[in-house]
Amino acid sequence: MARVDVVMPQMGESIAEGTLSKWLKKVGDQVKRDEPIFEISTDKVDAEIPAPSAGVIAEILVTEGQTVPVQTVVARLETDMTAGVAAAPVAAAPAPAVATTVPAAASAGGPPRSESAPSSPAVQHPSPAATTAASHGNGGGSLEDRLRTKSSPLVRRMAAEHGVELSALHGSGIAGRVTKRDLLEYLETGPKTPARPAAAAAAAPSVAHGPLPEPWPGDAVEPMTKMRSIIAEHMVVSKHTSAHVNSFFEVDFTRIARLRAKHKSEFEKATGEKLTYLPFIIKSVVDGLKAHPVLNASVRGNEIIYRKQINVGIAVALDWGLIVPVIKGADNLSLTGLTRSLNDLASRARSKRLDPREVQDGTFTITNPGVFGSLIGTPIINQPQVGILCVGAIEKRPKVLTGPDGEDTIAIRTCAYLSLSFDHRIVDGSDADRFMSFVKKNLESFPDAVL
Repeated sequence: MARVDVVMPQMGESIAEGTLSKWLKKVGDQVKRDEPIFEISTDKVDAEIPAPSAGVIAEILVTEGQTVPVQTVVARLETDMTAGVAAAPVAAAPAPAVATTVPAAASAGGPPRSESAPSSPAVQHPSPAATTAASHGNGGGSLEDRLRTKSSPLVRRMAAEHGVELSALHGSGIAGRVTKRDLLEYLETGPKTPARPAAAAAAAPSVAHGPLPEPWPGDAVEPMTKMRSIIAEHMVVSKHTSAHVNSFFEVDFTRIARLRAKHKSEFEKATGEKLTYLPFIIKSVVDGLKAHPVLNASVRGNEIIYRKQINVGIAVALDWGLIVPVIKGADNLSLTGLTRSLNDLASRARSKRLDPREVQDGTFTITNPGVFGSLIGTPIINQPQVGILCVGAIEKRPKVLTGPDGEDTIAIRTCAYLSLSFDHRIVDGSDADRFMSFVKKNLESFPDAVL
């Protein structure tokens, strides 16, 4: 008999820790190689982690809800393998399969935080001297210093936007790693800009924090899941970051409906995929982003980054939360390619087989609550993007149409409301409406040849 270590895998280059959210097996259970044995949550994805080899669960060392560094031994398997096999590399718990070119959105969250962090304030405010010394270092320093600056891309972006030197902060993560929560606390309490004149300070709005509600007798109280906590933080940050404005358009999908009816059988036979409305919408949005690049941009302080890549995030509702996998290089894909990418990412998101890289680097997001019957919505922008399109329910409606002779008639048309939430810091209303008009025109005159 031999024992094989099962470790917390590294789910992406910038991930330093993970939360073991659920054990799928218990001590004494027989498992097969590659059979899922536990679930983890990071700041990017939830995933099922398979067994590195066949055997019996001999020990469980990390409990559900515990956050530990990557490569921490979380369990041990007792196997019939030789001792040589037992001594194989401990990184045996493989990450889910990776699509080479692809969450979100996104996704849709911030960096991981340690559940066992001390309750004292996580961030120590550095002195100016310390900040200067840190920012002028030669890239060396202790392992702790290097880990501290190895925060997630979102934290690094936020730090750059606010002029904060991460190496000068001490966070609550592993080896003092600064998490998003740490950085937000520092931005609220620490000196981030020179003191403003008293009049300007008095005019600045303060962020109100309401009283914490108390549970009443009979209420159920349970902690937020890792994903829910991250979504909550990300949404609040977005509302405090972007100047949200909304625009609403009604789009006639009758032509798309006819194209689907005409080609869906042939399309499914040729590709093995169902032809839905969403790929048509993605294709029209991609063309709109090419024509109106300000919607495919990001804000960095007083600069605008116009993205050359068009990576479209698609919000996917899960039973346990929301995730935004990203179709990378969407402008290079045909309608068939978009359909395949969309269905693949959505399927793997629901089965917890996404890699963190597949929910990163989105440049624009589409959410589709219409599948649940919602007519219209005002979604929150997925940072650091500047626009998100919401698709309402596609349904038949009576519409007034004007014929060639000028006579008005009532006809049954397939319609839906599309709404755009955009960041008014760089996107003017006229830009947003021109983009929406472009998307509307594309959908209402979609060429048959594209199929």
